[in-house]
Amino acid sequence: MRELRNAVIAVVAITVVFGLAYPVAMTGAAQVLWPHKADGDPTLIAKDYSKDDALFQARPSVTGYAPNATFFNNQGPNQKELVTQLKGFLAAYLKRERPFTPGLTAAQVPPDAVTTSASGVDPQISYANARIQANRVANKRNLPLSRVMALVDDATSQPLLGLGGPKSVNVVKLNDALEAQR
Repeated sequence: MRELRNAVIAVVAITVVFGLAYPVAMTGAAQVLWPHKADGDPTLIAKDYSKDDALFQARPSVTGYAPNATFFNNQGPNQKELVTQLKGFLAAYLKRERPFTPGLTAAQVPPDAVTTSASGVDPQISYANARIQANRVANKRNLPLSRVMALVDDATSQPLLGLGGPKSVNVVKLNDALEAQR
C-alpha cells in the first residue's frame, strides 16, 4: 500500500510540475523575452489569395486554408478522386499562368503548384513556382519583373546548410511585401 501511495504522489507531482508549472513558466518567459513572437507567427499559415490575381497563390488546400482544420487529403495514387483533383488543380494553374508565361506546359508546372501540403495551410511554395507566378504578378501590378523577382528573393529561404532540399518562398511574406509597394 505504501508503494502505491508513493507512486500516486510521484505521478501527481510530475504531472503538476511538467504538465502545469513548466508550460506556464515557459509561456511567461517567452511573453517577457519575445513578446512579438510568443503568440505565434502569422506568416506560418497560408491564406486564400485566389480572389486576387495580382498576388502570389499558395499551394492548393483541401481545408480552405482554415488553420483550425488542418489535415491532408489522405488519397493515394490509385484513387480516381486524387487523379481528378490533380487534373483540376493543374488546369486551374495553367489557365491562370499561361497568359503570362506563354508556352507553359503541364510538364513545366512544379509539383507543389498542383499538390496539397500535409497541413493544408503551408505558406511555402517552390522557387520555380514563384518564378512562374512572378510573370502574372508583375503584369497585373504594372511592376517590372526584376522588382517582383527581388521581392521573391527577399521572401526565399535557403535549406539548412544547403542540404535540406530546394529553396522555398513564403507566400504570406511575399504578398505582404507586395501590398506594402502600393
